[in-house]
Order: sequence, then C-alpha cells, then structure tokens
Amino acid sequence: MDEIRAEPLEIPPGFTWSNVNIENDEECKEVYDLLTQNYVEDDDNMFRFDYSVKFLQWALTPPGYKKDWLFGVRGGKKNKLFGFISGIPVHVTVNGKQLLKAEINFLCVHKTLRAKRLAPVLIKEVTRRVNRCNMWQAIYTAGVVIPTPISITTYWHRSLNPKKLVEVGFSSLPAKTPMARHIKSYKLPENTIIPGLRPLEAKDCGECFEKLNKFLTQFKMHI
Repeated sequence: MDEIRAEPLEIPPGFTWSNVNIENDEECKEVYDLLTQNYVEDDDNMFRFDYSVKFLQWALTPPGYKKDWLFGVRGGKKNKLFGFISGIPVHVTVNGKQLLKAEINFLCVHKTLRAKRLAPVLIKEVTRRVNRCNMWQAIYTAGVVIPTPISITTYWHRSLNPKKLVEVGFSSLPAKTPMARHIKSYKLPENTIIPGLRPLEAKDCGECFEKLNKFLTQFKMHI
C-alpha cells in the first residue's frame, strides 16, 4: 500500500474531485439526475435505467461502506456533477474461502464530456482508493469484452407486459407480428403448474436464505 499514491489523480483544469454523501437526499438526487440522463442506454437512445434515489441509497450504503469510494467530478459555475463512480465492499466466496473485495458500479460521465476521456480517469481513481484500503481485486460489469474473465454467464429477460414495453420503446414488435399475437405469445397461465407456489413473504426469508445457500454450495458459492 505504501507504493500507492495518497493524492487523487490529476484531472483537467476547471474540474475537481468531489465525494458524494449518498445518504443526503439532495446529493443523491444529483447522482440520480446524472444517471437518468446519461447512464447506460440502447443504440437508439430510447431506453435508459431509471434508478430511484431510495434505491441508490440502499444499493450504495451496505454495512462497512466507504464514503470516499462514492465520488465524482464537479465543474462549471454551478459546481455541477459531471461524472460519478461507486465502489462498495462485498464478501465473495471462492473455492470455499470468503474474501472481501470491491464492487464497482454506476460509472457515468455527462454526454458533453465523453470526448475528454474522463471515464478511464474515474476508473483509475477508484482503483487507487480501493488499493489504499489494501484491496486488489474488484467485481464489475461492462458492455464490452473484459480481458481474462474468470467466469461468464448469460441471462434472459421475459416480458411481463409486452404491450407497454413496445409503447415506451423498450422493445419492438417482431416483423409481421400483430400486437394481439405478440401479447398472446407472452401470456402466462392463470394458475401455476407447481401446487402451492406463492409470492415470497417476509416470514419466509430466513428459511429461503438457508435453502438458497445450501443449493449454491454445490457450485462453491453462497450469499
């Protein structure tokens, strides 16, 4: 750790590093506004994630979270938030051994600054801050191929309200498919095939937690 610089990295003139107090509603709202207007979107710029303030506060304040791992870049006359990145501590189990690592998420740069290569600087700065805490590995996702992954997975979506998703531009109708047929293809039966299947309730969480961990141990994982 002694070889890791103590000072933040240099950034272009007119901008400053700024820790974000995510528990403060006003500062969290700044992050919300930045994400809803500039975060991950599709090729047609029609779909973007819309995380609520309360969700962001829940997601970024786990037990033991580091306040200086939640930060961004400010600039301009109004000291506006132009970039943000987050890191939180997570416990992962690898081959039966529990390890404390960092999870990096919500990397976002304002569209007007995309050409200034600010994203790599944010990544290097969060890496520096994590390394200063004697952590040397992180978990993160990307929309591009990540070098030397240790695992890969594929996940699938099922549309629950296909008509609404088409209306808001999240998805589109397949070629030569009327809306009625599209809705029918995703229609779910009124009753489940599995007898007794019901929504999870708060009273079930303890037992479900144990059952899930017992199942995941087959793959040397647990939560």
